[in-house]
This record gives sequence, structure tokens and C-alpha cells, in this order.
Amino acid sequence: MTTTMRQILWGLALGIILFLALTLSYWLVFPAARFSDLWSHELMDIPFVIFTFSISVVLGIAIGMASGIYWRNQFAAVDSWLFQLEEGQQPKYDSNQLYAEISSISKRISKLYKQISEKALLSQRLATEKAEEQEARIQDIISQERNRLARELHDSVSQQLFAASMLMSAINETKGTSEVREAKQLKMVEEMIHQSQLEMRALLLHLRPVALKGKSLQEGMEELLLELREKVTMTITWKIESIPLDKGIEDHLFRILQESISNTLRHAKADQLEVLLIHRDDNVILRVVDDGMGFNVNEAKAGSYGLQNMQERAGEIGGTLKIVSVENKGTRLEVKVPIVVLAGEKK
Repeated sequence: MTTTMRQILWGLALGIILFLALTLSYWLVFPAARFSDLWSHELMDIPFVIFTFSISVVLGIAIGMASGIYWRNQFAAVDSWLFQLEEGQQPKYDSNQLYAEISSISKRISKLYKQISEKALLSQRLATEKAEEQEARIQDIISQERNRLARELHDSVSQQLFAASMLMSAINETKGTSEVREAKQLKMVEEMIHQSQLEMRALLLHLRPVALKGKSLQEGMEELLLELREKVTMTITWKIESIPLDKGIEDHLFRILQESISNTLRHAKADQLEVLLIHRDDNVILRVVDDGMGFNVNEAKAGSYGLQNMQERAGEIGGTLKIVSVENKGTRLEVKVPIVVLAGEKK
């Protein structure tokens, strides 16, 4: 039941109570032998009972409706404040609140926003410190990444190439017996080799340095996408703005982009890839969109290390990650990171 309906019912109950009070008062002032005598008394040519009942009910409903609309607007304002808080924006308040309760809620939400902003800023600073510490161990990290990728290359690409080799042997052995069968086998080999190449390129993305090594986020992203455009057949477009950010934020966004592109190459079978990095309303937005196969987001979150890793990286810099995917339509990944500036600091 909505607030408006509830207040209307309370108003209706109030109207009935008002009717009973008026009737009782009239009975005490003008005693009547029987209750039915009240029907003989008229106001404005209308029986007293009907007149007072109608006025009481209409007045009660009107009061209830006005009250319901007012409180509905108040709750809508609170909902709007919470939505702005959820989106990382500073809630906008009406300074002329009539009720202390609503004013108290607005003050508490304002205090909560300040606490969230301070924690987001602290997370960003910690991420920056973490990135600076990682630079001292970058050679060791790269070595570990290469060892991990070597294992993955052996377990995935090598097996697929071995299967392709076996199919080619079968083609040579059965050549001339069935052209249709040979054509199907050749097609399977072609698809397997193509998938192997995509997996190889996706895995090699992880061989890039963990840090940007003196490059800005814009330079690193553009270099990555230009290199990728030369090696894959899909159409790649991007819009990347130059945004001054802390090193930790840049590093995490770059790694999220790498992970997202890797997933697209390995699983999406997409023809188009679009990358966007913009600064809007005190937020940095990274968006990666493809037109591939799509997937069930709820099922993927439970078992995908890559998605969990991206979610954790976004959270470490005080941001949020949202993924929308429709099967056979494509996938859209969006990371939104607030650029927090506390009082007394300059952008």
C-alpha cells in the first residue's frame, strides 16, 4: 500500500470519527426522542445526517490526500538523496525542511556522503602507494606473469594446435574418399587455429607491464588498442580523454581494460569493440562494449576469476563496476570512479 493510499484511509477514518462527534454533539444540544428524528432535521434542504456525513468524509479524504501527497514527496526526496549517494554524487538538499525528522535524515546522509568520500579518497591513496611499491618489484612480477602464461599457453593453445595437427593427419589419410568430409574437417581446423590465435593474443595481453612505466593512462590505452588493431580482424574504436589521475587509479583502470579485452578476445567472438574513457560529473568512466555472444552475468560472476578480479580492482579505488550482457547481443562493462576532492584541497 502506498503512502498516499494509507493517508487517505486514515483521513477517511478521521472523517467518520468527525461525523460521529458532530452527530453526538447535535444530539446533546438538541435532544431527540429517537435517532430517526435526525433525518427530519435538515441543513440546506439536506437531512442533517447525510449532510454531516458527506462533509466529514469529503473533508477527511481531502486532508488524507493532501497529507499523503506531502509525505510521498518527502519520501521521494529521501529516495533521491540515497540514489545520488549510491551514484557517488553529493546529495542536494532543500534547506527549508518543515519537519525535524526529514532535516535530521538529510544531515545524516550528508555526513554519510562525507565519510564515503573520505574512505574513497583513502582507498585511492592506498592504491597509489601500492602501485608505487609494486614498481620496485616489477621485474619479479613480470617473471611470475610470464611463467603463469607459459603454463596457460601449454594447457590451452598447445592442446588445440595438437588437435588441429591430428585432424590434418586424418585429412591426409582419407583424402579422395569424401570431399564433403574433407571440407568439414578443414573448416574445423581453420576455426580451431583461429581460436588458438585469439587465445594467444589474449594471453599475451597479460605480458604487458603491470604499471604504465612513465606513460599516462591515455597514452597506455591508445598504445594497447593501436597494437591490438593491427593483430585482430575486429573493428576497434575508442574515445579517450586526457584525465589527470593518481597513479594507483591509472594502474587499476589499465589492468581492468586489459582483463576486459582479454575476455572479449577469448570468449565473445565479437566483430566490433568500443572503448570509452571520459570525465563526467566528478567521475571517471571507463566503458568497454562489444557485439559478441554475450553471457549470463549472474552465472559468470560465481565462477569467473577475471570478473572477480575486475570487481576487486574497481572497489580498491573507491569505484563501482557494472556489467550488462545479453546473449547474442553483446556485453557492456562500465567502471565509474569518483574523483574525490575534500575541503581545502585543489583539483
